[in-house]
Amino acid sequence: MARRAPPDRFQEMIEAATRVFIAHGYRRTQMVDVANAMGVAKGTLYLYVESKEALFDAVVRHADRPRPISPPSELPLRTPEPGATLAEVERRLAAEGALPSLTTALTRSRVGDVRAELEAVLGELYDVLARHRIGITLLDRCALDYPELAKLWYRAGRDGALGLLTRYLEERIRRRRIRPFDVPAVAARIVLETLIFWAVHRHWDPHPQAVDEKVARETAIQFISSALAKE
Repeated sequence: MARRAPPDRFQEMIEAATRVFIAHGYRRTQMVDVANAMGVAKGTLYLYVESKEALFDAVVRHADRPRPISPPSELPLRTPEPGATLAEVERRLAAEGALPSLTTALTRSRVGDVRAELEAVLGELYDVLARHRIGITLLDRCALDYPELAKLWYRAGRDGALGLLTRYLEERIRRRRIRPFDVPAVAARIVLETLIFWAVHRHWDPHPQAVDEKVARETAIQFISSALAKE
């Protein structure tokens, strides 16, 4: 008699695999590592997924999704077609990485309160980063040894946001509404990395500073907007 996959362990597998991929990266992660993290035999994983590629695809698709996770009706999950996982990353970047406050600000020729505009732009960016902190950490880690993923992630993900932010700073500097910088792209990168640390990376800090999420968000926005806006 064929073994059946207990459906209540599907979410446990996704959570364990996410932790292992973040810890070891894509190439070094093995199915046995995930099985050990779950406390099950390696063969148990194959009741849920056909391969490591299928497991990574499932982890990507469920990153930052609401819990609990309902298991698929058909198990094990099959190995995805070539390019399918990358297509899912690209789709989610387009659908969930939009920055309407920033793109609208770029169309605005005049602004009355530049500090309020800055805080709206920074708050929106912080919130997008915070909502997707698991996926961002997963892709950052796995892109190091997954060249196709790295090309997509850095171009459409980080570089896209960085490019918009740089254009925004250049425009407001040109209109003398924020403090000037010799190289606005460097200032934009400092802004983005500051937000990424407080919205994302501090949650994986091995010795974290205990800070309430609301306090972290408001302090980061206040600090950056005060540094940029002219009084």
